[in-house]
Amino acid sequence: MKSALNLWMLLGALTAGSIASAAAPRVVPADPHLASLLADPARPATDVARDIDRKPAELMAFAGVRSGMKIVELAPGGGYFTRLLTAAVGSHGKVYAIATRPSPALQELAGQRSNLSIVIAEPGKIPVADKVDLVWTTLNYHDFKNSKLPAGDVAQALDAEAFRILRPGGTYLIVDHEAAPGAGATQTSTLHRIEDVVVRREVQAAGFVLAGESNLLRHPADNHTAKVQETGIRGKTDQFILKFRKPR
Repeated sequence: MKSALNLWMLLGALTAGSIASAAAPRVVPADPHLASLLADPARPATDVARDIDRKPAELMAFAGVRSGMKIVELAPGGGYFTRLLTAAVGSHGKVYAIATRPSPALQELAGQRSNLSIVIAEPGKIPVADKVDLVWTTLNYHDFKNSKLPAGDVAQALDAEAFRILRPGGTYLIVDHEAAPGAGATQTSTLHRIEDVVVRREVQAAGFVLAGESNLLRHPADNHTAKVQETGIRGKTDQFILKFRKPR
């Protein structure tokens, strides 16, 4: 009887451990090469100051960024990630920065990096001839929802475009500010948040499969009620990281 009881206790512990593992997505650590990119003395001080919140080396590792890749970056802004992605893919790789109005900082970077091309695009379009390995966008999907098109919105159009330009097996990485449960896409222009379930549903409707998610940028202390730019929450918002794959 005692042996049987011990067996049941062991099985229970193993089951509980399996459930806990399933509930907590694994964080992929940064590899030494990606981590070394952060030490580049040419990086602006403003970029370096943001590293502690954005965890770029770990995020690139999770996305599978490596030398020689072709990457499309949607809405690169001032080029924080563009600098790191161009360094990571190296001279045999390529980064296409898709922007409607490129920032001066991005234009300056393009003059310094031969593997970077700025592509001026209409909303909802990714006018790149190459098949690429990765489509990357951080903290932008909610903004894409705010621009409407004759059929749907810019976010859904970009999902379809990402599917079109990715090679089979390619990755679509989306990071954004989490909204409160049930908020859906109702706060994209106010709090600048979107619920991750909306992103999952729309991207999978475009043909992608969910390949992974990470809790790297999760912040449980964020109650999802503040505008993401507010003092005290800026850089500390609860953020979801979703990795989708185009089926082979």
